Amino acid sequence: MNKFLQLLGLAARARMIVSGEFAVEKAIKEQKVHLVIVASDASDNTKKHFNDMCIYRDIPIVFASMKENLGKCTGKPERASIGVLDKGFAVRLASELREG
Repeated sequence: MNKFLQLLGLAARARMIVSGEFAVEKAIKEQKVHLVIVASDASDNTKKHFNDMCIYRDIPIVFASMKENLGKCTGKPERASIGVLDKGFAVRLASELREG
């Protein structure tokens, strides 16, 4: 999980993510994201909402880490959702979760 959070922080510094529910939802609707990350401690309603949106648009979604950790590694307060805008980062983040 540590490598995943480090890579997510790198993507944030490269400005290859959007975070926060409204920004991520907008990016999903505009088909700009290649991966959606939802905190495992997000509300059930938030998880269902993003899961349904991603399934409908065929966008990969993962449930990982805690809101506090997602926010800390991106330099923001707690974040329940993050959208990855770069395909390379998205593929690498997903593979880090599978390996870890």
